[in-house]
Amino acid sequence: MDDATIKEPTVELEQIVEDIKQGTYLLRLYVTGMTPRSLRAIENIKIICQEHLEGRYELEIIDIYQQPELAKDRQIIAAPTLIKELPPPLRRFIGDLSDKEKILIRLDLAPQKENG
Repeated sequence: MDDATIKEPTVELEQIVEDIKQGTYLLRLYVTGMTPRSLRAIENIKIICQEHLEGRYELEIIDIYQQPELAKDRQIIAAPTLIKELPPPLRRFIGDLSDKEKILIRLDLAPQKENG
C-alpha cells in the first residue's frame, strides 16, 4: 500500500469533520426519472436550500433509473426520497417535499411548535 492510499481516507474524514463544524448540509435526493413528482421534489428542495442554506449545502440528485446500485445501497424503497447525510442525525424524507414547514423542522432549520 502506498502513502496516497493511506492518506486518502484521512483527508476524506478531515473534510467531513470540517463540514460538520461549519454546519454544511449534505443532501441526496433520489428520484425516478424526470416525472412531475420528481421535478416538484427537485424544485422544492432547491428553493429550501437557496432560502435557508445559502453557501452551506451540497445537493446531489440521483436518478435511481440510471444508478440503481446507489438506491440499493441506501435501501431506497420509494421515490422521491431525500436523505440528509450531514450534519447528524441522518434524516429521510419521502415525497415531493411540498410540506416546507415539516422539512425545515426535520432539517433543524426551524423551531418546532410547542403543543398547546
